[in-house]
Amino acid sequence: MATMSVRRFSGLILDFAGVLTSNMVEVITRFEDRERLPRGTFLRGWADPRGAELYRRLEVGEIDQTDWNDGFGALLGINPDNLMGRLLYELDPAYEVIKVAREVRAAGIRTAVLTNSLGRHPHDPYAPYDLRGVFDVVVFSTDLGIRKPDPAIFLHTLDLLDVPARSCLFADDTEANLPPALALGIAAIHALDEHETAAQLRTLLGLPAAASARGF
Repeated sequence: MATMSVRRFSGLILDFAGVLTSNMVEVITRFEDRERLPRGTFLRGWADPRGAELYRRLEVGEIDQTDWNDGFGALLGINPDNLMGRLLYELDPAYEVIKVAREVRAAGIRTAVLTNSLGRHPHDPYAPYDLRGVFDVVVFSTDLGIRKPDPAIFLHTLDLLDVPARSCLFADDTEANLPPALALGIAAIHALDEHETAAQLRTLLGLPAAASARGF
């Protein structure tokens, strides 16, 4: 968690995959087990310059999810059919973090989802979440043609929230996305565990501790 002084926050920005959902490393590990791939295969593909470029192009809307499926499937040497859907098969909601988002919005704090898009066809990972019903603002990288960690996407989100950077808190599971937010004056936490993240958010946003409750 980034070090920060005590502040009064009026805005909250949350990443999607890995923050509003289950941990992505665990999701990937289960995918590899289902596909009978050696552990670490997917992350090595992600780190490969060809894999990184496929993700970049998907996230800024230069290719669609089917193109990514074909390219990443070829990189891993596996069937590309609905690869994103197979990868995210065990992506589950982070109920405690979603509960915090609902509570802070009800308390008058403006809320946003800021996500580097994974595409929406043929597999839509966002469909079960009613993001536009739960959050004040939803920002998909593909809508802008820019993605985290570009500071411009944070500035765009702040503009939509109508909240100053110094009054905003951001949580993301990708550490590389935190420095540009911090540089703008946004407080940021590295979110790796649903329950720890929910507890940190509650403390920083002044919410009471709450017993775990499943559901939206």
